[in-house]
Amino acid sequence: MNNLKSILKDDPIGWLLEENNPSVKYYTLRDILEKTKDDIKLKEARLEIMKNGLVPAILAKQKKEGYWEIPENFYTAKYKGTVWQLLILAELGADITDVNVKKACEFILNHSQDLESGGFAHSASAKKGGGRHSEVIPCLTGNMVWSLIRLGYLGDPRVKQGIKWITSYQRFDDGIQESLKGWPHDRLKAACLGKHTCHMGAVKALKALSEIPKNQRTTDVKNTIEKGAEYMLKHHIYKRSHDLKLVAKPGWLKFGFPLMYQTDALEILGILTQLGYKDERMQEAINVLISKQDDQGRWKLEKTFNSRFQVNIEQKDKPSKWITLNALRILKRFYV
Repeated sequence: MNNLKSILKDDPIGWLLEENNPSVKYYTLRDILEKTKDDIKLKEARLEIMKNGLVPAILAKQKKEGYWEIPENFYTAKYKGTVWQLLILAELGADITDVNVKKACEFILNHSQDLESGGFAHSASAKKGGGRHSEVIPCLTGNMVWSLIRLGYLGDPRVKQGIKWITSYQRFDDGIQESLKGWPHDRLKAACLGKHTCHMGAVKALKALSEIPKNQRTTDVKNTIEKGAEYMLKHHIYKRSHDLKLVAKPGWLKFGFPLMYQTDALEILGILTQLGYKDERMQEAINVLISKQDDQGRWKLEKTFNSRFQVNIEQKDKPSKWITLNALRILKRFYV
């Protein structure tokens, strides 16, 4: 933390360690203060995640079968359906041994994962079971693989199949002359896998693979990570790669949490720094990040889907513990 003092306007650690957000407290102890797994305070914070705050509030709204809202609307009920709750629970650090968390994981695996390809679909197949083959999409596949890995399913063959979907089909194309032929490219060339890959799908795929421990990454995973990282670096995180004077989407410079299928520069920097990248093409985005802190070394929540969640998460335009935590993670990895 001492190495960050020259970057931060003030020290926000005491604020992040307050009791009202047990998830942020836990991750601050683990990732910023580097407490080991045997540390008493870290263990206590981990237990508090399931007792107080957002996680128990979200689980209290879950149906006994493991879903939220209407079961078949697991994706389309944005952002109250089962897909989105699983993603949020993974972000919050929900206990992977909790029976209700496991029910949610199994519901998504049984209803969203395409039995043929391993990708995740936005609706279920009434005839074959699992997710509908024709409705597999990259951003959902990345988000669900990431969530399931975070929730303890890395060793599950179904999640390994989801990882294989990413390494087999995910593209990081930056304006190729001809779109690829065949499934799933024919169906997704208009939005996801055309001549220029959808940024959101590319980010979520890279995020999923970044969650695999380094010593468990296959050659295919490593190669896909390299392609995905280079794609992000080619864009200097938030710019148009073919004209780096232009911002690709202004919204990517407004930081939010949780982002659902959207992305921003903070998320991309977080993924790249988690993977160990300290490339000079990240510096402009790092500078933007540093400039957004307030005089107390805190960052604001600039965009949110509050009122569309099961439970609201922080307040827009107010100092955000989640954005601040993620900013500190990035700066610590990049500069230390």
